[in-house]
Amino acid sequence: MELEFNAEELAFRDEIRAFIADNFKPETRRAQKLTPSFQSDPDVVVPWQKALHARGWVAPGWPKDAGGPGWNAAQRFIFEAECARVGTPAMSPMGVRMVGPLLIRYGSQEQKDFYLPRILSGEDLWCQGYSEPGSGSDLASLRTKAERKGDHYVVNGTKIWTTHAHFANRMFALVRTSDGARQQDGISFLLIDMKTPGITIRPIRTMGGDHEVNQVFFDDVHVPAANLVGEEGQGWTYGKYLLEFERGGGVVSPKLRQALRNICEVAESEVTDHAIAHPEIAMKISEISLDLDALEFAELRVLSALQSGQNPGAVSSSLKLRASEIHQAITRIGVEVIGQSALIEEPMRPLYALNHESLLPEAFLTLVPRHLNGRANTIFGGSSEIQREIIAKQVLGV
Repeated sequence: MELEFNAEELAFRDEIRAFIADNFKPETRRAQKLTPSFQSDPDVVVPWQKALHARGWVAPGWPKDAGGPGWNAAQRFIFEAECARVGTPAMSPMGVRMVGPLLIRYGSQEQKDFYLPRILSGEDLWCQGYSEPGSGSDLASLRTKAERKGDHYVVNGTKIWTTHAHFANRMFALVRTSDGARQQDGISFLLIDMKTPGITIRPIRTMGGDHEVNQVFFDDVHVPAANLVGEEGQGWTYGKYLLEFERGGGVVSPKLRQALRNICEVAESEVTDHAIAHPEIAMKISEISLDLDALEFAELRVLSALQSGQNPGAVSSSLKLRASEIHQAITRIGVEVIGQSALIEEPMRPLYALNHESLLPEAFLTLVPRHLNGRANTIFGGSSEIQREIIAKQVLGV
């Protein structure tokens, strides 16, 4: 699909391209290309984030008064598309896309003044404390408790599947501050300093071979009451608002389209015996391309709604559902294209620090890990079953 932009938008696109050419360094480009996990390590992201921060472009969706560029829907899409075209690292969504918009909406002025600039500069790296053992898709059943004692909350419990907790110095977490008639009652939203005594982080290595997620334990962790966002007991409302931005507050179709282009390049090469000429492979690529067109239109609608001050709402579930399924289809065809080479594993991580000659061509290195890591795409952020239930209730009214 080709979108028609006016002269002003084309000039903006040229400005973005010039910025990328000047600031996206070859070493960062290669490191990002060889990153199979969902989120890039800080040493890959930070150089790019510093360049964006100097230009005021770290948070495309933030208003100007919060430190964002105040872009309209077309500008946001152009920026994301141009970044995806060359494969720039994505900012961690935990700060820019999730807790940032939440603080802009519900945070105190003191919280905004302190945290928002640190998110933009990269001084604070955030992780999300939602899922618990036995409380993933059924998030309202969470059991991590925060007991108010004077001017602090004392937190005890555990969170799991916590992405980049081993890098983060901050966590936003849903905790239970009281027991209500409903599971959703008595949940509060806390901001936690990860250097606080009593926090233990244990790594979880995923089936793709990457250390991206963790289990985090809280043992009498003291959190200042000033780190409560909004009102006590209203965390479920805030958490749902944040999830709307996790599921549908960004633009992923350009990234997925570039991922498909990368697969096509591999499929066109001699090393795969020109797999793209196989009718079944060609048909699958065409089907994915059409799905991406539909996703792109839907994302543009959401961007326009956000620009007018609306929340993503239940449409975010549709975007999350389709984007995750398309991503899995892309990674699946990547494995099909390389055939028997998919049986060869490169265990070293990070791949961009590989200091020996691999048995695989460099273009193959990330295909299988991305496919394996992508199996979680239809689970995290709310499973596909949960998204379909939300769509059925809130969109279709059944």
